Amino acid sequence: MDKKQARLRRARKTRAKIAELKVNRLTVFRSNCHIYAQVIDSTGSKVLVSASTVEKDLKADGASGGNVAAAAAVGKRIAEKAKQLGIETVAFDRAGFRYHGRIKALAEAARENGLVF
Repeated sequence: MDKKQARLRRARKTRAKIAELKVNRLTVFRSNCHIYAQVIDSTGSKVLVSASTVEKDLKADGASGGNVAAAAAVGKRIAEKAKQLGIETVAFDRAGFRYHGRIKALAEAARENGLVF
């Protein structure tokens, strides 16, 4: 089993558990150059809010999309957008990525800005 398949296996197990809980989920995807976050509804069929380092507002800061500062900015942005829609509680879906570095920075920034998970 290669690295990607192992990550996807871990992600599948996490998503199955979140589906049982029937709550909105904050899902994260990390590439070498960017980080993306989405809040998906409890049925898993509709994206309610999204934020990423590709957006013009975050790109204008001049920071690289592949560092901890950019991940924290995305976490803050996703929390603000979710609160505007009245979403306060989510389940954190880290998509099989280890909880450190950019993933951890995004999660902590989202918590500091009002999301509960």
